[in-house]
Amino acid sequence: MSEIQERFSGTGEVREKHRFDVGRLEDYLSGTLAGFERPLTVREFKGGQSNPTYELACPAGRYVLRRKPPGKLLPSAHAVDREYRVIAALNTIDFEVPKAHLLCEDPEVIGTSFYVMERVVGRVLWNALLPDQRPDERRAIYESLYDVLGRLHGADPEALGLADFGRPGNYFARQISRWTKQYRASETETIPEMDRLIEWLPANLPPDRPPTLVHGDYKLDNTIVHPTEPRVIAVLDWELATLGDPLGDLTYQLAARYTPRSVFEDQDEASLRALGIPTQEEVIGTYESVAGPVSREHFAYALAYNQFRTAAILQGILGRVRDGTAASQFATELADGVAPIAHRAWELARRAGA
Repeated sequence: MSEIQERFSGTGEVREKHRFDVGRLEDYLSGTLAGFERPLTVREFKGGQSNPTYELACPAGRYVLRRKPPGKLLPSAHAVDREYRVIAALNTIDFEVPKAHLLCEDPEVIGTSFYVMERVVGRVLWNALLPDQRPDERRAIYESLYDVLGRLHGADPEALGLADFGRPGNYFARQISRWTKQYRASETETIPEMDRLIEWLPANLPPDRPPTLVHGDYKLDNTIVHPTEPRVIAVLDWELATLGDPLGDLTYQLAARYTPRSVFEDQDEASLRALGIPTQEEVIGTYESVAGPVSREHFAYALAYNQFRTAAILQGILGRVRDGTAASQFATELADGVAPIAHRAWELARRAGA
C-alpha cells in the first residue's frame, strides 16, 4: 500500500475539535432515520480537507455523516445543504452517488448543519498513479471515471429539479470571482502570480456555453471504486457542485497532471501509457464518446483557471489552519503548495496567451 493510501484511508477516533454529543445525535436519528437502532458508534474518516466526515455504526447498519466544520467559516463555504440537494436529485436517475437519507440544518443537534447518506462499500484510491493495480485495471478505472463524468454532464438539470442550482452569467467569471474573494479572505502572504492571474483570468474569459451540472471537485479520490472490479460506483464530495461549463470539470482532474509536487510531476505520455493510465488526449476521447465534442480552443485557459483555483483552495485550507477549523491533520502540509501551484498556473496562462 502506498504512503498516501495508508495515511488517508479508513477511519480513526474523532478528533477533539470535531467531537459532538453522540447521545443527542442518537436521539435525533431515532426519530428521523428509518430503521435506526441504538447504540451508535462514531468514527471520523481520515481523508478530506473541508467538511468533517464520520462513519456512523449501529446494529441496523452503517451510514456516513457530513457536517459543516465548527468555528469561523468563509462565506458560502462548506455548503452541506447543496451537497445533500444534488445527491438526492441524482438518486432519482440512478446515478453513481450514495443514497441520501436526511438533511438536518438545526445546529442544536451536533453544533452545525449536517446530512446522513448511505455508506457505500468500496475503495477510495488516494494515489492517482494507482500503484496497487495492474495496467489494465488502471485504464479501466480511468475510463470509468470519465464515462461517469460524461454522463453527469449529460444529465438534464431541469429534469432533476436543479434548474436554479447555479447563478446566471459566465461560469468562469463567477468562479474566478468566488475564488478570488476566498483567496483574499485567507491570504497569508503576497504571491505575485496570484495577483497576475486575478487580473488576467477575468479579462480573457471563454464565451458562454450551455450550462450543465458540474461537480466542481471531480477527481479519483472523490469517488468510490468497486471493491473488486475496476469501475467507479459512487461520486463523493459535492460541496462545490453547481451549474456551469463542463470544460471546467474535465480540465480540473487533468490539471492535476501539471501540478507541482503531485504524483504526476515526473510522468510523461510514454510513462503514463506504460502504466496503463490514459494520456490527456485519450481521456478527452473517452469523455467525448459520452458527452460530445470538447472545446480545444479554450483548453489551456481552463487548465490555468483550475491551477489558480487549486491554489486558492489550498490557501483557504491554510486560512482554516490559521483559524483552527481545518478538517485534516495534513492540512498545513498540503497548503505549503500554494506558491508553486500559482507559478504553474501562470505558466499555463502564458500558454493561453497571457
